[in-house]
Amino acid sequence: MRLGRNRHTWGYVPYRLKIGFLWSAGSSPTVRTILLTGALLATSACERRADTGAVIVSAVRPSPDKTPQKRDPANASGGDMPHRLLRDSLAQGLVRFDANGQIEPGLAERWIVIDEGGSYIFRLREATWNDGSPVTAEQVVPILRRLITPGSGNPLAPFLTAIDEIVVMTPQVIEVRLSRPRPDLLKLFAQPEMAIIDRARHGTGPFRIVRAGPPPLLRLIPDPRRAEPEDDATPAPEDDVRLIGESAARGILRFSRGASDLMLGGRFENWPLLDLAKIAPAAVRADPAAGLFGFAIASRDGFLGDAANRQALSAVFDRAALLGAIAPNWEASDRLLPDALDSDAPPQIPGWALLTLDERRAAARARVAAWGQPVHLRIALPQGPGANMLYGQVGATLLSVGIVPERVALDAPADLRLIDAVAPFDSARWYLATACAPCGDAARAAIEQARLAPTLAARSAAIAAADAALNADTPYIPLARPLRWSLVSGRLRQFQTNSRAWHPLNRLRAAPN
Repeated sequence: MRLGRNRHTWGYVPYRLKIGFLWSAGSSPTVRTILLTGALLATSACERRADTGAVIVSAVRPSPDKTPQKRDPANASGGDMPHRLLRDSLAQGLVRFDANGQIEPGLAERWIVIDEGGSYIFRLREATWNDGSPVTAEQVVPILRRLITPGSGNPLAPFLTAIDEIVVMTPQVIEVRLSRPRPDLLKLFAQPEMAIIDRARHGTGPFRIVRAGPPPLLRLIPDPRRAEPEDDATPAPEDDVRLIGESAARGILRFSRGASDLMLGGRFENWPLLDLAKIAPAAVRADPAAGLFGFAIASRDGFLGDAANRQALSAVFDRAALLGAIAPNWEASDRLLPDALDSDAPPQIPGWALLTLDERRAAARARVAAWGQPVHLRIALPQGPGANMLYGQVGATLLSVGIVPERVALDAPADLRLIDAVAPFDSARWYLATACAPCGDAARAAIEQARLAPTLAARSAAIAAADAALNADTPYIPLARPLRWSLVSGRLRQFQTNSRAWHPLNRLRAAPN
């Protein structure tokens, strides 16, 4: 994804959130605002870092209104970037994502799918916990069972209900039996939330902590599968990683001064901060992230209780202008599904798509006037300059049709709440279920029918019906794909942008043998 950059000046309040033992600095928000803004304005172009020593990685902390309990509840991949990276580095699931966002072996060295997708059989590799004890199927199976239970707190659990049972076949072989075929199961199992961690909080790598920090120093665990007998399996110092959790402003400043190799976790709300630093365009890497960026209709009271009013509201936005004010070339979207995916029909197109913008706004203005009383809408957004710019565009549009907007915190009661989520797997059901927050009874029933469909053909038909039901119900206002970006130095030759917007720390410098 190629995005342009605007030039703007605005105040910025750095995020405050303590993240375990990941490094974070103190001082008051006001002092940090003055220091960081001044430092970014004064910074010079980043110097090329030599390929020596540990790779320094900044991971952007979430804004303070995205608390662990309230942050992206339907989306595993929208959570706390520093903690997800640390979990993925110290523990792994049966499978993992590689640098391209494709599946590669993790704790399982190989697997087969039988019974027309009704059963997945995994053979575990010879592995040890970080205390040196061997990993066995008898240990792994109960951990997996806990992760898929509804009360586990795992945000992926609602999408793993097709798992009927997980059983030990031999000390090194596990079978996952499904009640309904799920071709996307491996992508779910590759997420950091499915990492295998025992009750003593032991993992199996690919890294271990050799210095607690702050910041922690991570060192690769030698992998005997990728070493010849005569090779020295000791990792080079350049394979070490120092992981720093910090605000986007600090991460940009650190990178621009040549004091880090990588910044991960950039989002739309902090994209405009790049205009304060002189960073080479080649270092800014935007992922072609698949997912949702738009407003959920969080309340159906009053004006928004009528589906026709919700459709009229969705129609009023000039999406290209709205997004272009934040990041030029950010591609707009007017529909829920990006592609057919596993639906047997093309994505539903809203009924207003063939009308001109003036016609759409005139229709919305008429519906607001016919309501007979003032229409006020609370809009829940995160903090950050990009969110400020988004609210300015959205607020001006609403005022133009007679609606009075009010900005509220992301976790506050609201009428419209921003959804900014990367899809953890490639199924239309994730898009439908995530957008249904809330939605009407008919739309919910259609999504449930898709979840319970006994065959892939029935599932595809049910998903198409659910897409039509949500298009009529309009529980969500689509705007774009999620904006995810990183800052990448030249020494990280293996770094690749991908649709998962996920970049494992063991796949940064060079391809594995």
